Amino acid sequence: MSERSTTTTTTTTATTPAAVIGQPRRAAPPRAPRRRPLSLPAGLLRTARPRQWVKNVLVLAAPAAAGELASPRSLAQLAVVFVLFTAAASAVYLINDARDADADRAHPVKCRRPVAAGQVPVPVAYAAGGLLAVLAPVAAVLLCNAMTAALLTAYVLMQFAYCVRLKHVLVVDLVVVTTGFLMRAMIGGVALHIPLSRWFLITAGFGALFMVAAKRYSEAVQMAGRPEKRGATRALLGEYTTGYLRFVWQLAAGVAVLGYCLWALESGGTANGSLLPWRQLSMVAFILSVLRYAVFADRGTAGAPEDVVLRDRGLAVIGLVWVAMYGLAVADL
Repeated sequence: MSERSTTTTTTTTATTPAAVIGQPRRAAPPRAPRRRPLSLPAGLLRTARPRQWVKNVLVLAAPAAAGELASPRSLAQLAVVFVLFTAAASAVYLINDARDADADRAHPVKCRRPVAAGQVPVPVAYAAGGLLAVLAPVAAVLLCNAMTAALLTAYVLMQFAYCVRLKHVLVVDLVVVTTGFLMRAMIGGVALHIPLSRWFLITAGFGALFMVAAKRYSEAVQMAGRPEKRGATRALLGEYTTGYLRFVWQLAAGVAVLGYCLWALESGGTANGSLLPWRQLSMVAFILSVLRYAVFADRGTAGAPEDVVLRDRGLAVIGLVWVAMYGLAVADL
């Protein structure tokens, strides 16, 4: 009896592991994600929006128009200005994302931003943004001049006001974004003590308004076609009508073209020793570029200006022709 019991017990014990092996295993609990050593610097860099830095190439606009790009000293100074303006713009992005972190977490797309996703702690984003906002104007005083520092300070304060309040005010939001582009176009001339032509300022200002309004119009058209996207876009965009935004970009385009033509004709219609009147001929390329850009605005596909310029080969070619013509005018060839 005891021998049989022992055998049975042994058999049962031996078959138990086989039964357990045949059963499906339970899933292991998920491991906590490891934070990579460089995740914080990478997150800060992403929050600084490197893709937006291409806009700061506008610091070359005034010196290029004045023919000051041939000097190595001027190019070095402009490189410093580019870095300083990039730092100031990055400060705004960092503080804006830190301030909107809670709202961004509930957004289907913005939740991937490093601050909202937790890759960059909110206090770190505030500290980095505040540090850049202070250092950029201070460095401008030391490396450039007081006017450059004043312009950078005005830009930072204006952008902070935009993040807190002005982006919710009709028309003012368009003016603030446009002024940001205009400041980029001005600061290179200010740093090099180049007098800025009134027609240059009008052309740059209304050209920027044209692109900003075209982008807003495109967003409004896309939102009208897909009402479910209303919560995933700018809160103020629903307050504008597509008709109003179309009027704004058409008006801005007209004023920009008029300003450029008056600027080109300011020195007269003769060649002044060069082979052809390149400055006046460049009006053709400028007008064609505005007309080409307006195609995308009218379709409602004019997104970020840098994306429109880089993705359309025709617009890029027209832009290169304009640059060549204006370069010949500056060189007086």
